[in-house]
Amino acid sequence: MSHMLLILEPHGQRAARTEAEGRAAYDSMLAFAAGLKARGLLKAAESLRADTDAVRVRTGAGRSQMLDGPFTEAKEMIGGFFLLDGVTREEAIAIARECPAAQWATVEVRSLGPCFA
Repeated sequence: MSHMLLILEPHGQRAARTEAEGRAAYDSMLAFAAGLKARGLLKAAESLRADTDAVRVRTGAGRSQMLDGPFTEAKEMIGGFFLLDGVTREEAIAIARECPAAQWATVEVRSLGPCFA
């Protein structure tokens, strides 16, 4: 079964890091991804830019609304993801515990499946 690990970072955390700290965190995540790939578990992984560059789009009642980030009502932002294949829920949770981001962010484990189930 496929699972996604979502990295939920506190707002402002990236800006509080020095460049060296940010690069070290990023490098640890790249190494983690490489290890998952070597084990044949990784389908995709990406880091996302801060939500200061994001736009939310909502369409309804015949009109469209756009809201530019950052989204102050949110306590966290999605900082990236790892898409895993061929793992059970328990295995995905164990992998989430190994993720370096679990030291500075929340790693949410989600099963992939249809939205009606």
